[in-house]
Amino acid sequence: MLIVDRLEEDMAIIEYAQGTFALPICLLPSEIKAGDVIKLQVQIDKEATSDRRARIKNMLANLWESEADLT
Repeated sequence: MLIVDRLEEDMAIIEYAQGTFALPICLLPSEIKAGDVIKLQVQIDKEATSDRRARIKNMLANLWESEADLT
């Protein structure tokens, strides 16, 4: 169970069995308040992950090419 413990500036402090964590309020419904029990669902964006990995791989390849040109 996830319980909104309190709201601090732009963060909600969420309490759960193992402790607490902070979550940006902008990710929560606007009517959220202390004491509310929330459900949290997280999904992996496989397309964005793949695109990001390809960009990083490309950047590293370009870096190694640039470094090889210097030697």
